[in-house]
Amino acid sequence: MFKFLKDVVAGSGSGLKDFPYTIGEPHASAWGSWTHHRGASKDDGSPVSIFSLSGSNPQDRHMVAGRNGVKRLRTVRHPNILSFLHSTEAEVPDGPAIKHTIYIVTEPVTPLSEKIKELNLGGTQRDEYFAWGLHQISKAVSFLNNDCKLVHGNVCLASVVVTQTLDWKLHAFDVLSEFDANNEMAGSPMLQFEWLVGAQYKPLELTKSDWASIRKSPPWAIDSWGLGCLIHELFSVGKLSKTEDLRNIASIPKSLLPDYQKLLSSTPSRRMNPSKLIDNSEFFQNKLVETIQFMEVLNLKDSVEKDSFFRKLPNIAEQLPREIVLKKLLPVLASALEFGSAAAPALTVLLKMGSWLPADQFSTKVLPTIVKLFASNDRAIRVSLLQHIDQFGESLASQTVDEQVFPHVATGFSDTSSLLRELTLKSMLVLAPKLSQRTISGSLLKYLSKLQVDEEPAIRTNTTILLGNISTYMNDGTRKRVLINAFTVRALRDTFPPARAAGIMALSVTSSYYEMTEIATRILPNIVVLTFDPDSDVRTKAFQATDQFLQIAKQHHEKLNTGDNRAAEGTGVQLKPGNASLLGWAMSSITQKGKPSDHGPVSTANASNSQVSAPPSTTSDTHSAPAAYALAAASNSFDQTAPASASSSMDGWGELENGNQEENGSDNEGWDDVDPFEEKSPPSLLSNIQAAQKRPVVHPKQPIPSSSRSNPPAAPKAEEDALWGPTVVPAPKSAPKSAGIKPSVSHNDDDDLWGSIAAPQPKSSGKALKPAAANNDDLWGAIAAPPPATKARPLASSGRGRGAKPAQPKLGAQRIGRTSSTGM
Repeated sequence: MFKFLKDVVAGSGSGLKDFPYTIGEPHASAWGSWTHHRGASKDDGSPVSIFSLSGSNPQDRHMVAGRNGVKRLRTVRHPNILSFLHSTEAEVPDGPAIKHTIYIVTEPVTPLSEKIKELNLGGTQRDEYFAWGLHQISKAVSFLNNDCKLVHGNVCLASVVVTQTLDWKLHAFDVLSEFDANNEMAGSPMLQFEWLVGAQYKPLELTKSDWASIRKSPPWAIDSWGLGCLIHELFSVGKLSKTEDLRNIASIPKSLLPDYQKLLSSTPSRRMNPSKLIDNSEFFQNKLVETIQFMEVLNLKDSVEKDSFFRKLPNIAEQLPREIVLKKLLPVLASALEFGSAAAPALTVLLKMGSWLPADQFSTKVLPTIVKLFASNDRAIRVSLLQHIDQFGESLASQTVDEQVFPHVATGFSDTSSLLRELTLKSMLVLAPKLSQRTISGSLLKYLSKLQVDEEPAIRTNTTILLGNISTYMNDGTRKRVLINAFTVRALRDTFPPARAAGIMALSVTSSYYEMTEIATRILPNIVVLTFDPDSDVRTKAFQATDQFLQIAKQHHEKLNTGDNRAAEGTGVQLKPGNASLLGWAMSSITQKGKPSDHGPVSTANASNSQVSAPPSTTSDTHSAPAAYALAAASNSFDQTAPASASSSMDGWGELENGNQEENGSDNEGWDDVDPFEEKSPPSLLSNIQAAQKRPVVHPKQPIPSSSRSNPPAAPKAEEDALWGPTVVPAPKSAPKSAGIKPSVSHNDDDDLWGSIAAPQPKSSGKALKPAAANNDDLWGAIAAPPPATKARPLASSGRGRGAKPAQPKLGAQRIGRTSSTGM
């Protein structure tokens, strides 16, 4: 028998030489003759608890009882029973003598008495925590008595330990025995090792060793008495010294007192079953117990119950003991989120609880769960993560963001939900500093290029703002290629006024990244146009930006005059306080959808052609032309294309490699598809405007009536007036050859600004007319109506000069001349 038990105990190891754990310092208290040590695994350093029992003789009765405890603990499994990991028995030298020692390795736990002192709870919080602990121990005892038909025999404060998550677990199985109810007449002890139980914990029948009465009693009789002893020790804050102390009920809560008295009934058959204590006790009905019980069966709850629970949980967590929330509720909540049993509102509670942790514990207990949640397909979870990214984004490691987080977040850029696209965009303000240059240039800028032409105006606006904020994380080549094109070609031409204002602010904030040539030829011309924008806010910001960039130009000029060419390369200037606040988002695409009424006319190249080609009657007076028409016409002279569709290309700015633009393979819709002004072959815009201003305006002479006709002047060529080039009407088609009319050439084409919009010549099918003598003074002869094509017939005497009219039909029968069908 001894050999069998020794093999069972030593089944997991052969001695301390092969013991895979390190034995640490002992705790101050332990059950019976056992010593409770702290320990750690030699493989991964994870913490464990090690219980040791030593004896000089291997057949010492304490050693035999210890082997019984090892066997029972190894075979009995329950969530509220201490988890067994390893055991061994070895001979340890103790000076000249040799001691036989049994080692049990379990999950890391702390004696309950020490944990109570450590938590130092009081009042309602103490009662709620004790209620949860007693609830767990009652479940363990009920499992042993009702399900396994086993008797623990020594339930007390010393036989309870606490895990790292503050769960209570039952151990000390040395006295554990089967309940032998079939042999009622037997006088042999049912509990072989009942001598290990202290006299203060024994009920009256066990003190008398009345085994016949014990066998007639229910299986829970002895352990129910032990539960009463445990309750008394908990609330009296001291170890039970004698049985009579159980009559002192001053410290017992009133809601628990009736159950306490039933557990300690003098009649064994009338003692309360632990299962009824779990189900019926009023003491267990509190917020902590109900919260933990709900979370343990979260998989069985429907979505409505989950949502209601997690919306109330933040307020409940504020009222619970902080240590219990962080060590018990937080791990359960993280596990529920990780495995998909918790709803999206649970993430808000997890982050709130995590904010109570120190930074190092937050990184180990909360962040791993959050990183895994980014791979979730649940859109509600993804939205919640992005909404709260500012609470944990700073704690994420750069490598984790670049390799694990960003690939999943980037899917939101192309999501069909505008809310998710906007939240993904805003999250980049937190994540961009942790991204590598390869990810920024190769992935992020491609997505932002498409968002700048998004259908939601607020998303377009916020994309411009984001580019201004993250420009500091781009390399010089990427900034040179992207920023000006993004802000001038797209943002300043957007039909949404806040988007144009954002483009101006972005240019102001990033002014230190531009060379003087770019400011003079690409930035200032686009900003100055917006100084008479229809929107007042855009105009205000345009004037501020113009002053800022002119100040930069003046500084550059002064440096050139002083001969400091080297210093002139720097174009940065101290930003004004009003322009330095680009760090806030413009708006939300959910609250402001960008109604058509909000999309005011924009003074850029994407203005509608209908504004430009207005009827001549409305533009005959150049002094009364509307500002919108003049602004649109001036904008069209830029010859700049409107932003392309977001779906027409893969990369808005072309392929990025090391921050430089490739010469070949660039897409047509990107931010680099508009050539800079200095690269255009036609004359510059400034020279065209000056030429138009210097050209004298010649008013047409008064028409002189004349029978002779003059041909209309030829339309001026497009290159003669670049400013009005877009408004030139195509030349009229020539008349048919049968007309034989040859247009004469006017000698005043350059002076006739309206010739380009003159009406085309009318077509005529009549015979060729002899051209009359040319008269350049007759401006109306060119549009005189041609003679009729048919010959005139003699007028009837009864008519009025309009030709003969058909005869009126006569009344009555008439003779009708018929012809045969063959004659037709």
